[in-house]
Amino acid sequence: MKTYFMGVGGTAMGNAALLARANGHEVSGADAGVYPPMSTVLADAGITVHEGYDPARLAALAPDLVVIGNAMTRGNPEVEWLLDTRALAFTSLPAMLNELVLRRRRNLVICGTHGKTTTTALTAFLLRAAGRDPGFLIGGVPQDPPTGSHLGTESDPFVIEGDEYDSAFFDKRSKFIHYAPRIAVLNNLEFDHADIFRDLADVQRTFTHLVRIVPRNGFVVINGDDSNLRALGAMPWTRVVSVGTGEKCDTRLVDFAEDGTGASFKLQWRGLPWTEVRWSMSGLYNARNAAMAATAAGLALASEAHTTPAMAAADYSAPVQNSDTPDPRGMGLDSLARFRGVKRRQEVLLRNARVTVIEDFGHHPTALAETLQSFRARFAGALLTAVFEPRSNTARIKTMQSGFMRALAQADEVYLGPVNRGERLRPEERFDPEAVAQHLETQGVEAHFAASNAALLEKLLANTQPASSGGGKPRVVVFFTNGSFDGIIGKYVAAAQAF
Repeated sequence: MKTYFMGVGGTAMGNAALLARANGHEVSGADAGVYPPMSTVLADAGITVHEGYDPARLAALAPDLVVIGNAMTRGNPEVEWLLDTRALAFTSLPAMLNELVLRRRRNLVICGTHGKTTTTALTAFLLRAAGRDPGFLIGGVPQDPPTGSHLGTESDPFVIEGDEYDSAFFDKRSKFIHYAPRIAVLNNLEFDHADIFRDLADVQRTFTHLVRIVPRNGFVVINGDDSNLRALGAMPWTRVVSVGTGEKCDTRLVDFAEDGTGASFKLQWRGLPWTEVRWSMSGLYNARNAAMAATAAGLALASEAHTTPAMAAADYSAPVQNSDTPDPRGMGLDSLARFRGVKRRQEVLLRNARVTVIEDFGHHPTALAETLQSFRARFAGALLTAVFEPRSNTARIKTMQSGFMRALAQADEVYLGPVNRGERLRPEERFDPEAVAQHLETQGVEAHFAASNAALLEKLLANTQPASSGGGKPRVVVFFTNGSFDGIIGKYVAAAQAF
């Protein structure tokens, strides 16, 4: 089948195109701009990528199916041509994945406001380390496993990042509704994506839709420490396994500690010892990601040989009992010590005696707060400088401005860039970097803002030179953005190499 991807340069769309190619389909696509590494990966796979959107070109290509990414909107020339002519079949990315890949697989769907990409990578990594060949689709660029997508063996699980964002301009259901979960992993739940959800209850609503389609022979692996997830209520149609630091959690994370060389923690399963982990990843949040991934992967493998009496008899009226849950501890976790994480997730770009530069995809107050708290322990005694770009659809508006104030107050210094595409927002609804900076100053935090990212870079370079401040202390500079930050991160790293 000839398949054409609109928006193929996005991480999820590009990796899905690679899956379609691996599944034997002839694949091409288009985007407004495709850059390395995705452009290189697509070219190496034999996928032709066209620059820009051209209805005449699309008509000439005549694909059997057009996959429309959720970044596409009405007004796109190819979208309008497809709707005007109805000449070609089209679908959303999640629907395509369901039809071509997921419908016949045992799927582990990794969901939550934070940590989806890392937990998806961890789950796939652990299954591969256990000698299996899982399929996976990761919404980022992992270092482990070495690629963001893989078809895997059909008899092995498929691990996919389950985003709650909508599927397409014509399908407003959350993407994860299409993903046919055998195991749904719920990392956490907070209000986010203010452009499509009204409030926290609206986000909880879409998560209840997800867990209702988990089968009785599956599992919901849930963060037992998260009150917003507990509010989803009982799920008597399937087995629920809790993970967290609380005493009542099935998988319990204990004795977490962090220092300049890494972090350590222990895992227990229903009061019994499982493993002790020492690894290079930062923060309690990543330890919890590992615990969620280990539990989900362990249950996926243990359940292959475990069938409850009610299920064996096909007695669908019999209640599902959590006591029928198999022990996941057959999943060995020694490989966690080798896990290197995902690019742009607390990724160290430069480290020398004077400065450490880190890039992080953080764009929610909780993510910023947990990262900065972790770095206080990881880089004890260093000056902590946070550089934040209000870029996501939620960060660009005032909805979470007070939350960002509290999170950024954990840094010693804060640099705030302008609101991305701020001219499209009314002043009264737009995130206000100047007001945030003024508030942080009242909290004893040195804060700066600039009208452009170029001006922000100039100010940052002038103020973070070793001779300019800090009293000889090493400095940690953390860039928080879910976008490009107009290229200033790479420019700062290049200049900081001479510090």
